[in-house]
Amino acid sequence: MKVGTDGVLLGAWTDVSKAKRILDVGTGTGLIAIMLAQRTDALIDAVETDENAYKQACSNSDNCPWGRRIQIHHTSFQEYTMKTNYSYDLIVSNPPYFINSLKNPGKSKETARHTTTLDYSDLLQNSSKLLSDGGILSVILPYEESKLFIIKAQEYGLLCNKKLKIIPHSGKPVKRMMMQFSKTSEPIHESTLIIEQEKRHQYSKEYINLTKEYYLSF
Repeated sequence: MKVGTDGVLLGAWTDVSKAKRILDVGTGTGLIAIMLAQRTDALIDAVETDENAYKQACSNSDNCPWGRRIQIHHTSFQEYTMKTNYSYDLIVSNPPYFINSLKNPGKSKETARHTTTLDYSDLLQNSSKLLSDGGILSVILPYEESKLFIIKAQEYGLLCNKKLKIIPHSGKPVKRMMMQFSKTSEPIHESTLIIEQEKRHQYSKEYINLTKEYYLSF
């Protein structure tokens, strides 16, 4: 599984200022969990259902400098919620997002990209159960799906208080939205990030400043 821009953005942008215990839902290669371990002193749990991804996440975690604070669990978020005794200051997820589109022929990619094993209701309901009173849920979704997610979140007592619209290239429409939710109503903070300027690989200063700690090329 490749390291994706979505995961890097979410791991770099998410507010970790009050996070002492973190849960990464659908960790994949372990990228976001490792990034958050780099940014904090928090204890981090990460769940992953796909066996190959789980093994890769374990290997990546074991070989990173912060691995002693990361625990990878080979289970679904639904099952993990039922058996854990922890509550979390931060739950982060780069979740499956294609709801009605054609399935990917590769099983691992299908699980990673389609809401066949973790739909929005499951993610929101279980996040609401595990979040501490002041906890945050942080996710990234395609722009159109994000609108549905914000509405759905209210059914589980989770209110959006921070949004970042992601534009892949200057002059193009918004492609992704990063969002943070909590159980308390707060003024919504909205902003926009352009990744590339007019030329390919000509990255914006804002994108470089956000992600430079994680790319060797910056």
